[in-house]
Amino acid sequence: MAEISFTVPPGGPARRADKVLAAGFPEHSRTALQRAFDAGRVRALVPARRSVAARRSVDAAAAAQDYPTRPIRFVVPFPPGGGADTLARVLGQKLGEAWGEQVVIDNRPGAGGNISAEIAAKAAPDGYTIFQGNVAHAISASLYAKLNYDLVKDFSPVTQLASTPFVLLVNPSLPAGSVKELIALAKAKPGQLNYGSSGSGGASHLAMELFRSMAGIDVRHIPYKGAGPAATDLISGQIQLMFFVQAAARPHMSSGRLRGLAIGSAKRSSALPALPTIAESGVPGYEAGSWYGVLVPRGTPERVIAKLHATITQVLGLPDVRERLANQGFELVGNSPAQFGAYIRAEIPKWARVVKASGARVD
Repeated sequence: MAEISFTVPPGGPARRADKVLAAGFPEHSRTALQRAFDAGRVRALVPARRSVAARRSVDAAAAAQDYPTRPIRFVVPFPPGGGADTLARVLGQKLGEAWGEQVVIDNRPGAGGNISAEIAAKAAPDGYTIFQGNVAHAISASLYAKLNYDLVKDFSPVTQLASTPFVLLVNPSLPAGSVKELIALAKAKPGQLNYGSSGSGGASHLAMELFRSMAGIDVRHIPYKGAGPAATDLISGQIQLMFFVQAAARPHMSSGRLRGLAIGSAKRSSALPALPTIAESGVPGYEAGSWYGVLVPRGTPERVIAKLHATITQVLGLPDVRERLANQGFELVGNSPAQFGAYIRAEIPKWARVVKASGARVD
């Protein structure tokens, strides 16, 4: 007797006749089909869609093995020329040299970094679009009423590239030579000291709000359109204090135009070793700064993520890279995808509490 072949619906292949009725067999055929199964004369075929899925899986694995075979787009949420852009370009150049494929920097500033994040989140998850996420994206999760992306759900972490801590700067005329003296002065004059920021809801604003809350002081926020105008008013004495990223703070400190009181990192910076941390200066547990990392669209193959991670961390260990980025005020990290993912998940609720306390909101 000839062998019978048929295609079963998804969920098969079945080994019992009662599982194949949905494939179009009449109910009276159940007994005959069962006998045919038992006799080995019926061969169940894997559904076409399963075969396609399996083939795609094999193709994806092969592509990941050869990755990369064409140029990679590196989406950066900052305009050309700044420190974060420099970080991306140094990394991109070295990755290109290691792989023999060009890494194209795609600068997409705007909307607090959200434009770039939306673009990257919608990209194909094939490893040919990578994204420079940063602290602003963790803040945006609670600052913005609506976002078209989710930093945790729409991305897979690769590694944290670097951090650059905030430095607390004051006008030299302010009678405070330490964090403890500043706190005492602010408590003696509640609401009379003004601090600047690069804009409401920005990282420098929320870093000061975190400091204000943890130190128990009342200082007044003066938002500016960018750090430049705020620095001008801090130097002239129109405002009394402000947080700057380390790279921007160092020239002001070395010139004597502004006084550095402490740094917002967990430990002292190798670039400013004499400057104490805010935590050791009277506000235990305080930590604030900008961080930068590489993420990829969710669904990117694990082999691609592993190759990206391995090559990026190798680049971060190169002496010339370390020297150049240290001069830009960056502290290099290079942690694992799991560690970076945990860090992001901790950053989002941390800044959500600060955003809520500050009352900042973008509709």
